[in-house]
Amino acid sequence: MPLTSRLVSEIDARRDDLIALTQDLIRIPTLNPPGNCYRDICEYLDARLSASGFACEMKRAVGTPGDSEKYPRWNIVARREGATPGECVHFNSHTDVVAVGEGWTVDPFGAELKDGRIYGRGACDMKGGLAASIIAAEAFIAACPDFAGAIEISGTADEETGGYGGVAWLAEQGHFSPERVQHVIIPEPLHKDRICLGHRGVWWAEIETHGRIAHGSMPFLGDSAIRHMGAVLDEMERWLYPLLAGKRTEMPVIPEGARQSTMNINSIHGGEPEPEPDFTGFPAACVADRCRIVIDRRFLIEEDLSEVKAEIATLMERVKADRPGFTYEIRDLWQVTPTMTERDAPVVQSVARAIGKVLNRDAGYVVSPGTYDQKHIDRIGRLKNCIAYGPGVLDLAHQPDEWIGVDDMADSAKVMALTLSELLAGLRTLSLS
Repeated sequence: MPLTSRLVSEIDARRDDLIALTQDLIRIPTLNPPGNCYRDICEYLDARLSASGFACEMKRAVGTPGDSEKYPRWNIVARREGATPGECVHFNSHTDVVAVGEGWTVDPFGAELKDGRIYGRGACDMKGGLAASIIAAEAFIAACPDFAGAIEISGTADEETGGYGGVAWLAEQGHFSPERVQHVIIPEPLHKDRICLGHRGVWWAEIETHGRIAHGSMPFLGDSAIRHMGAVLDEMERWLYPLLAGKRTEMPVIPEGARQSTMNINSIHGGEPEPEPDFTGFPAACVADRCRIVIDRRFLIEEDLSEVKAEIATLMERVKADRPGFTYEIRDLWQVTPTMTERDAPVVQSVARAIGKVLNRDAGYVVSPGTYDQKHIDRIGRLKNCIAYGPGVLDLAHQPDEWIGVDDMADSAKVMALTLSELLAGLRTLSLS
């Protein structure tokens, strides 16, 4: 039987294992924030991958944002050496999941299997992709034990909050240097027939307006920072949002609405602090002397970050010109420039050929509306040969009743395994006959 046919048979034979593995991963509630159960999931992966012949290292990103004795940032890197030297293919998946939120009709950590779907927080984003990559690697090793090179699988922390306790830290330690890793696949849920080449840029910032506290019965003796912020928000509606809507990109960003520049107001805080849950009294009568918003600005590869920041500075000065006594501060939180791998990159070409054989259709090429850990592999690791490819429907990420399709996971695992056969076994012409 040809190697490619053996790979498909190996993955089909592991279907029940794929389901069980995905369910086990979902049932570990790795909520971030704050960073629960990171060591638990790393220990689970250690046991699983060690049994498959991988050498595993658990690494804590000490001192990174969010790391503490209560919530340590644990990561795992597992490596399986081939029979002879060659290139390394690395599958990177984040293990953290976002808050559950409201609106669920199933147990978010129950991993219920129903009608070919596994439900749960993180099923789609991205524990289903992690499970598919493990099954793909194990099937490939079973079918081709004499492969050349190496396979790595990592489970990393904090992607949902920037990745600084996960991939960024590992990249700083040299784990993604081009000298030791040549191809990276991140199994984010961008649909099983699409290759994600990169993502838009992001700038997070905090804007604070200043006021003067006074008695709420005599607000004319104070200066309301909330009213000042209201003027800022009004100027955003009247001037900034129409400006952003007119900016379009040639990047193949999905969904269509993300082909333009966007900005989300992540939070707003002003005036009296929120009372403790058990407080039964009333707020004090005060004029707000501070108001803050956090903005989440997503920008295009055609835009320069300095231009993006200048737009906000211009907006604030427009408001200041109309409001006596108006003062403000803008504080950078974090930023990432857009990234996009070329379509002729080796990992792109190999995955595209595998998609064609497994799914009998041409691969689509997309760019993610939000950033993911490719930014750190590119910027810190200096590795350009990196894509996101994995099972799942992007629109389900962070939604109630999140799910992953078993067939989609199996198909993606076949694509990953055939990609390994080309990059590590030299099987350039794929055939499923």
